[in-house]
Amino acid sequence: MEMLMEQYHLVRKTREALFSYCESLPHADYARRLDSFAKASMRDLHRHVAECYTVWLGKRALQLEEVSVHVPHGANVADMRQVFQKVDGIVERFLAEYESTWNTPLDVHIAGQGHPISVTPLWLFTHTVTHEFHHKGQMVSISRHLGHVPPETDLVI
Repeated sequence: MEMLMEQYHLVRKTREALFSYCESLPHADYARRLDSFAKASMRDLHRHVAECYTVWLGKRALQLEEVSVHVPHGANVADMRQVFQKVDGIVERFLAEYESTWNTPLDVHIAGQGHPISVTPLWLFTHTVTHEFHHKGQMVSISRHLGHVPPETDLVI
């Protein structure tokens, strides 16, 4: 678990770089939906990433029924930071729960699918982290489409 906690710490540092950058943007641009990005905004993608962690790690792996992402209408970057504090708690709980069973298959249920899929906790963690980085790239691209010049958000030390 120690190594994965350290890896998640690095993920959080890159997330913080993106949050800091988003704070420098006009709120209207953070919330602007672009047709070329499936009518999503940077804020929408932050919400989507948070939901992914919550659903895969919280609901499916930890089987927490009362876990969800609540993003207030008109949310700003500070609101999204608070959402991710909740996400961080779920990830930390997940890492503690599965620290000695990373490769033990779990049957997880997916809405609309008749049967569970079998995945390992390591797969779930990897899926959620890579999903975040995929959408982080989209957020940076959205900001470029809006005429902004983003800083480095990957090579954060």
